[in-house]
Amino acid sequence: MTDFKWRHYQGAIILGCSWQVDETYVKVKGKWTYLYRAVDKHGNTIDFYLSSTRNKKAAKRFLGKALKSIKPSAHPETINTDKAPTFGPAINELKEEGKCQKDTVHRQIKHLNNIVEADHGKLKRLINPVRGFKSMKTVYATIKGFELMHMLIKGQMDAWKYGQALIEKIRLIERQFDIYST
Repeated sequence: MTDFKWRHYQGAIILGCSWQVDETYVKVKGKWTYLYRAVDKHGNTIDFYLSSTRNKKAAKRFLGKALKSIKPSAHPETINTDKAPTFGPAINELKEEGKCQKDTVHRQIKHLNNIVEADHGKLKRLINPVRGFKSMKTVYATIKGFELMHMLIKGQMDAWKYGQALIEKIRLIERQFDIYST
């Protein structure tokens, strides 16, 4: 479902830090869907994934996508999750497949996810006035925009303040919203 490329903005992510991974709920056509999100220990958004299911396969797809979107040298030393039973087996499978470093530590301690939980709250305040979405496509496009603007607010694009900042921001917006100037 998701094809959003965060790798253009990964400069703000600290190499080898810990990730906080969690899922939250979003209503689509009156049914709950799952929004998987990952942030680093500084609150910078790493990636997100929208799924109609909450199982090991969806967790593995999300984590694989997040790990693939950054350089192997920037992979996390630790991945913090809540007590959800889906992340442990997914991380183990990614390690076996070589997509995740073998020495990555998975910690299932709920209070270590406070940063991502607080970030969910900010996103939910933006989503709640919408009162549900009509399709996965619209929720994905909306959340993609919210995440992008949230990244700008959090300062993840500060590397572009110097040099060709305006041109790079225009390219970023064009890429994310499929708008191309002639």
